[in-house]
Formats: sequence, C-alpha cells, structure tokens
Amino acid sequence: MSMLNIFNVSGSAISAQSQRLNVVASNLANADTVADVNGKVYKARQVQFQTQLMGPASVGAMGESVSTGAGVSVTGIAEDQTPGRRNYDPQHAQADEQGYVTYSNVNPVEEMVNMISASRSYQNNVEVMNTAKTLLMKTLQMGS
Repeated sequence: MSMLNIFNVSGSAISAQSQRLNVVASNLANADTVADVNGKVYKARQVQFQTQLMGPASVGAMGESVSTGAGVSVTGIAEDQTPGRRNYDPQHAQADEQGYVTYSNVNPVEEMVNMISASRSYQNNVEVMNTAKTLLMKTLQMGS
C-alpha cells in the first residue's frame, strides 16, 4: 500500500466516524422526547458502514486482483424499530387514554458507549495520519 493511500483510508474513517458522532448527538438530544398527539415518537438512529476499496486494484503474484487498501463509507442511517418506553403518568399532558406516556427508544448508556467508541476511532485515525505525515517528512529530509 502506498503511503499516500493511508491518507485516503484514514480520511474515509474520519468522515464516517464524524457522521456517527452527529447521529449519536441527535439521539442523545432526543432521548427524553415524548410521543406527539399522533403517537409518533423519535426513534434512535444507527449509522451503517460498508468497506470501500480505495484506489485501483493491482495484479498480485498469482494473477489475482489485489486492492491497494480498504476504507469505510456510510451506506445509510437506519431507525431502530423497537418500541419506545412507556411510563404510567396520567397527569402528563401527553398521556394516552390509559395514562401512559411513550418516550423515545433511545438508550443513553448505549449512546454514550457509541460516542466513546466513535471518538476513539476518530482520534486513532488522526494519529495514523499524523504518523504518516511525519514519516513522509522524514523521508523527504533524508533526500536533501
């Protein structure tokens, strides 16, 4: 793999993790929302990733196609279809006929774990890019 492909691979991961962090922030912001008058409530969203080949493929020693690297891309954002949690609170303005209030299905603990994971992945890929940059700079210094 070329040193320059490292920037493409890490860049794709940084972009994907950035989108993941945005979705987590949206989920956390809507964790305590209640159903509207029509019964619709915010549903947690999850980012879906897919491997993305980076750069043109080359031919290996056995004639097989060898990729120059694999990054990641976001293929979509899916809504979690589990029902929202229901609490009995007949005094609440949004309570249904039975006295239950339906809240979003966002689990704040899971979202915090997702946030920490995405943040660490983002940081690791920034570190990979910084290390590759340093190696390229040292290589250029050797030539002069």
